[in-house]
Amino acid sequence: MLDLEQVHRDVEHWMATFVEVPHPELGGWPPCPYARKARLDRDFEVRLGVNPYFDLKVVSQTGIAKSVVIFVYESTVYTAKQFAVQIAAANTEFLLPQDLLALEDHPDLPELVNGISMNQGSYALALVQSLSDLNAKAKTMAQKGFYDTWPEDYLHELFAHRQDPRS
Repeated sequence: MLDLEQVHRDVEHWMATFVEVPHPELGGWPPCPYARKARLDRDFEVRLGVNPYFDLKVVSQTGIAKSVVIFVYESTVYTAKQFAVQIAAANTEFLLPQDLLALEDHPDLPELVNGISMNQGSYALALVQSLSDLNAKAKTMAQKGFYDTWPEDYLHELFAHRQDPRS
């Protein structure tokens, strides 16, 4: 059984030691240029999830009060495929119509960008954000060259439910 305080510490540690850290393989950018500000401003929320599909249905009805709401699940409860299917269904059925998007991260679903593993590694995560805010920030970063070194196939998947900020 997951402990919220420990999970929060683990997620915050991942943010501070990986998500916010510039990587040469990513053109000198951190994986998320906005993560540090969100962490320092406490503009993110970590929640223990029970069922991704229904957790995301509820958040589509209540909205989010922070820039990012991170639902955390034990990675052994759902296979990577089951987890991805539930997140995709929740996006299509509930979140996108409410201007929200959930991005999934499962340890058994490797996300490699130029040899860098983007996964948190311990937990299955559903990261919920405002779609319009995410699109606006991505557009700003695209204009600065953020995506220039990222593989096209990864970007195609990343922008599946979003506006491609490079166009």
